Amino acid sequence: MKTRITVNKNGSLKVDGEFEIIDSQGNLYGLQGRTVVSLCRCGHSGNKPFCDGSHKEKFVHEAQAFELPPKKV
Repeated sequence: MKTRITVNKNGSLKVDGEFEIIDSQGNLYGLQGRTVVSLCRCGHSGNKPFCDGSHKEKFVHEAQAFELPPKKV
């Protein structure tokens, strides 16, 4: 299954599929078999990098898809 990342309006990044999450030291987070998690993108979560809903009423960003410039070679 292809991994899908959804940028939620005024909220988290929802990651759905087969994936691993690794910290800055290369250690794997224990996801206990989860195939869906929400990652914080507002900085307010007390459970970073995971979303705990703290963004409500504090974070506003309505993401809209766009094309990136061509990849540099």
